[in-house]
Amino acid sequence: MEMQISLSQRLDDDVVFDVLTRVPVKSLIRFRCVSKSWYSTISSSIFITAHLHRAKSSSSNNNNNRGYLLYSPFPNELNFSSYKELCTASYNSDRTLTHISRFRVPFSYDFLVSFCNGMLCLNSIRGRGNVIYLWNPSIRKFKKLLATPLTYPFHDVVVGLAYHSQNNDYKILRIVPYKESRGSEVPAIEAEIYTLSTDLWRRVVISVESFSGSGPSIGCIDDIHESFCIFYNGALHSIACCGDYNFILSFDVDDERFREILLPQNYLDGVCGQVECLTVFKGSLALIVFGKTLPEGSDLCHLWVMKEYGVAESWTKKSLPIENVAQFFGCTVNGELLIEKFNHCNILSFEPESLNEEILRIPELGCMIYTTDFVESLVLLDGVNTSSEYENQQVGVFSKALMFLKFILKSH
Repeated sequence: MEMQISLSQRLDDDVVFDVLTRVPVKSLIRFRCVSKSWYSTISSSIFITAHLHRAKSSSSNNNNNRGYLLYSPFPNELNFSSYKELCTASYNSDRTLTHISRFRVPFSYDFLVSFCNGMLCLNSIRGRGNVIYLWNPSIRKFKKLLATPLTYPFHDVVVGLAYHSQNNDYKILRIVPYKESRGSEVPAIEAEIYTLSTDLWRRVVISVESFSGSGPSIGCIDDIHESFCIFYNGALHSIACCGDYNFILSFDVDDERFREILLPQNYLDGVCGQVECLTVFKGSLALIVFGKTLPEGSDLCHLWVMKEYGVAESWTKKSLPIENVAQFFGCTVNGELLIEKFNHCNILSFEPESLNEEILRIPELGCMIYTTDFVESLVLLDGVNTSSEYENQQVGVFSKALMFLKFILKSH
């Protein structure tokens, strides 16, 4: 034991730091028990960020997958009120799925909102108001967010999670429309922001500027589409309405300003019963419209892609022969559409160029989101007011950690 201790003491702190950034998350949680120094290092925000960057770099070098699916199967119980499990799978280049993990969710939730840097945002809508959770399944830590200022009964809530890279922080935008207030002096829509570093909610005024910053303010927003915000180009995006005028409401997480991005001109002409969704298609902001043609009533799918961000003239349209779409889950990194059909019990991958459909065999799907990268991280490890699902196991941790260090040093 003395020889092992002297070895760890001889190692330069920078070398130890660098080696530990290469260690899997599960091992790092145990290695915190080695010493106070290691506990302090692994739990520090600087190390958490460095470990995350290395993990994302390693993940980007994997050319075999086209992203990841995070989904919850329907519970087996007859009378269920929310989802209980979370499964992860990689979407491979041959359009097959490889199972990665299955987690027991330590709380009840109704919707998967988003995934960012190893952390999930989940939403529960039971009772008065809703409850938002941040959960890192890799370290078994979750955070139930404080009650929001906007607790008045609402109809639909739009929620979005964003990473603020300049401050290495995370923000949640929550937009609440009060549909029964239209025509009254009560605002039709209010918004608030949660910041992880401060653990506080703040109300924000929705004052919409044109994207160029030179146009007039739109004024009061009447409604916002019930969906989750799309995080793209440093901003959260959703579809908003002002009378009969629809536009993309963009929220910049850096300056915390709302801006208007124009939708394609007359994009709903000849369309009825439509469902509109924002997505990211091959690296560009996109709008997908499912509906029926007028007057024939046949199914249609229009994919609009904004080639130059914020430039309305850059919208391009592609019509796709997709029928009976029940749900749209997003686009993969190479542009395949993930959909569910009314007459089909499986998720389908639709390739817009070849028009080929592939069945993704996900049994008893409840809800699902797609993400381009799935990394294990230590996000939330240094947070306050978090809850842990387990206690650290310390048996044999010290010797295992030093043996790992010896192996890494010998291989370099």
